[in-house]
Amino acid sequence: MSVATGAVWGRVEQQDFRSRVRGTLLGSAVGDALGSPVDGLDVEGIREQYGTEGIADLAFAYGRRGAVTHLTQLSLFTVDGLIRAQVRRDTGAWHPPTDLHRAYLRWAATQRDWGPDERRKDDGWLAREEWLYARREPSRPLLIGFGDENMGTLDAPKNPGEVGPEAVARSAPFGLLVGWEPQLVVQLAVECAAQTHGHPMAYLSAGAYAVIVHGLARGQTLDAAVQQALGLLSARPGHESVSSALQHALGAVRQGMPTPTRVAELAGDRTAEGALAAAVYCALVGEDVRHGLCLAVNQDGPSGATGALTGGLLGALHGETALPPAWLAELEGRPTVLELADDFAMEMTQGPALHGPAGSSPGWLIRYPRA
Repeated sequence: MSVATGAVWGRVEQQDFRSRVRGTLLGSAVGDALGSPVDGLDVEGIREQYGTEGIADLAFAYGRRGAVTHLTQLSLFTVDGLIRAQVRRDTGAWHPPTDLHRAYLRWAATQRDWGPDERRKDDGWLAREEWLYARREPSRPLLIGFGDENMGTLDAPKNPGEVGPEAVARSAPFGLLVGWEPQLVVQLAVECAAQTHGHPMAYLSAGAYAVIVHGLARGQTLDAAVQQALGLLSARPGHESVSSALQHALGAVRQGMPTPTRVAELAGDRTAEGALAAAVYCALVGEDVRHGLCLAVNQDGPSGATGALTGGLLGALHGETALPPAWLAELEGRPTVLELADDFAMEMTQGPALHGPAGSSPGWLIRYPRA
């Protein structure tokens, strides 16, 4: 997997990119936090608990307001794995899916251990964040996929019948590889999704979502980014249901005022392609970020995943300053998300100043070991 890089980053470009990275990761986490308290409830159940307008603010879950789930945890480890892949490239080793798999295994350790193991010197800083050692209802395919050292591949995927949205929900960071060609972003997201979700519907949804984020991070409109994704999907076997879902989302924009019923129709039966279609629709029709996120989670389908996907799209499109500040103030793990986002932006824009064959920053290699 080769990558075209070498873009010259001016100060304005760096600032814009950092804002979009922060927006993507924070937006996804906020959407997760907003939707997780109502995940599994239908619209009537949501309205019965939160009023006729449904949930419109962060609610209590997992012992606090603004709590995130395994969806956000895994997105953070995706970022960690991408940075580690860049650092390891100095050694001549270059296989990002393997580096991502190692990162996901570090996440799996947070689901079974009481806390960070200081004896594991190669874990890096993220795996030492104690708040991540919280089990937030990870799905069975995740626990099976990352339950051993064997890495699922496209030729031999883990859980080949799994069509759920968990893999697509951790795939936004792939789209932030703005120096990569779009088809390579799709390929990496697809390969990493197959580590837990081996059905084409699931891993192609992950690839589509990643390349839509990629277009947004490069300054495209959402409609243009979706059209690009459709073009890239068309060459891949088994793409038809994912492509149809995205086209349905685009068509629904012209069908009148948005309603929970329309979002639920797009979301379908808790599938990856349904959550992706619903998120694209909500991001397109939302009056602002708050409205788009509320629309995404007040429906019968997977509220947490749809909220996370919608937040990632809107954050990549508008940057961090468009996100509701009151929600960010209560978001669990916000300092970690911001620190990781800034590290990623720094790695992508100034990586050669941090590490290379000729010399490296010791502090950076402590944070992101080459091992």
